[in-house]
Amino acid sequence: MNFRFSNEQELFLSKVRELTAKEVAPIAAQIDKDASFPFNSIKALGANGVMGIPFDKKYGGLGMDNLTYVAAVEELSKACASTGVIMSAHTSLCSWPIYTYGNEEQKTKYLIPLASGKKLGAFGWTESEAGTRTTAVKENNHYTLNGKKVLITNSHEADIFVVFAKTNFEDNSISAFIVERGTKGFSVGEAEDKMGVRGSSTAELIFDNCVIPEENLLGNLGEGLKVAMTTLNGGRIGVAAQAVGIAQGALDSAIEYVKNRMQLGKPISHHQNIQFVIADLQTKIEAARFMTYRAATMKDLGEDYGYMASMAKLFCSEVAMEVTTKAVQLFGGNGYSKKFPVERMMRDAKVTEIYEGTSEVQKVVIAAHMGIK
Repeated sequence: MNFRFSNEQELFLSKVRELTAKEVAPIAAQIDKDASFPFNSIKALGANGVMGIPFDKKYGGLGMDNLTYVAAVEELSKACASTGVIMSAHTSLCSWPIYTYGNEEQKTKYLIPLASGKKLGAFGWTESEAGTRTTAVKENNHYTLNGKKVLITNSHEADIFVVFAKTNFEDNSISAFIVERGTKGFSVGEAEDKMGVRGSSTAELIFDNCVIPEENLLGNLGEGLKVAMTTLNGGRIGVAAQAVGIAQGALDSAIEYVKNRMQLGKPISHHQNIQFVIADLQTKIEAARFMTYRAATMKDLGEDYGYMASMAKLFCSEVAMEVTTKAVQLFGGNGYSKKFPVERMMRDAKVTEIYEGTSEVQKVVIAAHMGIK
């Protein structure tokens, strides 16, 4: 596979880097400290097409590919993992299933404002116990939803949610629905006080006799599991890209530090043991990056990419934890201080091993692909 970016891709990614330097990096530490959402940054990204990279232009997107999209997630995450996950969850988990399974009316009504960055999206899948207990009962020309979703990214700021609920109580099949903020019976709980990615809000979605019009059924009735699993496959590539970005950002910071940290009259980067650590970490980051790019390219080619997405997420998240932990070590005592970004990056990296399927879940998926069940 050829992972060389075209001139068009390079130009766009250069714009993303400029936006990151101007709008994202300067506030990364503050939104982590305050657990505050970066409204202005997300608005700027939307105005420049970053919130709709892989979607057709007629639906408000840029009409580019998934490879470009994950490279953009990586660039954002180098500076701010919170911004990376906000953009990734919006694109992969909310906009993509509407783009893939929505009818023309739904795409016009919901995808265009999402892809153009005028509205923000979220994905309501996770519940406090295994399985789906949220229910959707058909009554005349609407469905009534009852239940709760937990740990939902973009929960407090999203305008449009893709939500999953049980619609058949005999075979326990589920269906997907598009839910708008402000719908009667729908509310969002208190934000979680998280270890990392603190600039993105995470909270419960609460449905209490929430009435959803039947035209907001996404895809076919009873095929919600298919919608969810294919969506999560793509989302895992986004998480892998986040992990690569966090790792590269941490190592870049560590390299700058060791070049300028003086001991006995010379930079500590002159010590061969430090050079060996940096060489090993950069090698692992490059391997992680190309696994992510391969998964994105397979998706662009219409190939079965689910297992590769799981391998990329598994490996990249582990690399991110290793790199950020060793980056803190390279800073010495300063690495433990919030004056430097690597301690934040280490906290941010941990969640990439957890959300959108833990590392253990990814191993089950990979083993199943290999015929081991």
